[in-house]
Amino acid sequence: MSKRAVVLLSGGVDSSTTAAIAKAEGYEIYALSFDYAQRHRVELESARRVAESLGVKKQLIIKFDLREIGGSALTSDIDVPKNRIRNSEAGSRDTEKSEIPITYVPARNTIFLSFGLSWAEVLEAPDIFIGANAIDYSGYPDCRPEYLKAFETMANLSTKVSTEGKVKFAIKAPLLYLTKSEIIKKGTELGLDYSLTWSCYDPQPIILPLVKGGWGDFVPCGRCDSCLIRAKGFKEAGLKDPLPA
Repeated sequence: MSKRAVVLLSGGVDSSTTAAIAKAEGYEIYALSFDYAQRHRVELESARRVAESLGVKKQLIIKFDLREIGGSALTSDIDVPKNRIRNSEAGSRDTEKSEIPITYVPARNTIFLSFGLSWAEVLEAPDIFIGANAIDYSGYPDCRPEYLKAFETMANLSTKVSTEGKVKFAIKAPLLYLTKSEIIKKGTELGLDYSLTWSCYDPQPIILPLVKGGWGDFVPCGRCDSCLIRAKGFKEAGLKDPLPA
């Protein structure tokens, strides 16, 4: 049997780089993306394009509606914060250490990883990749290493194949201790096309069609946390962001 892995793929910089790393490590990739009625659903097209570019074995897009629960600017009518952090501080944990931003989606990584675990059990794929990052991130508690370790422990306590000794699950987070610029450099080394990715939490409609980029009717806002962290990463990596702004 080939070396299989389930990779959570949103279409953003981190998840796409994680998928590229899994491919470089020789995994047969089963990409899992989510349509949860998020404000930035344009990322699903990015996920599809990235999956195609990496030649994944299969991509699933699981659909459910987290707007029914709400509690986040990404899943309700709450405004996405803009210019919340200075560009020079984007991604600094010191900047956000006392605040979890309203763009946090309640229990999102737990939900996503649970779907990933379910598919991994069926595939008997021991490794589940996630693009979690504990350095250049927005302060989300479900990106911390202790959370990922706890989920891994739960995965091996709760599944049939693990309790029968057939599979020992591992949550792989290869970007956990990398800065955004280091992530972008790594993806670039692996040949990842970042023009296919999407980061913005609050896509903005455009009047004139784009000549390049192919993102239909939307461009990044350039001012949300995710846009600022992305811009900082490309700047510090000494690279131009290929995504039109």
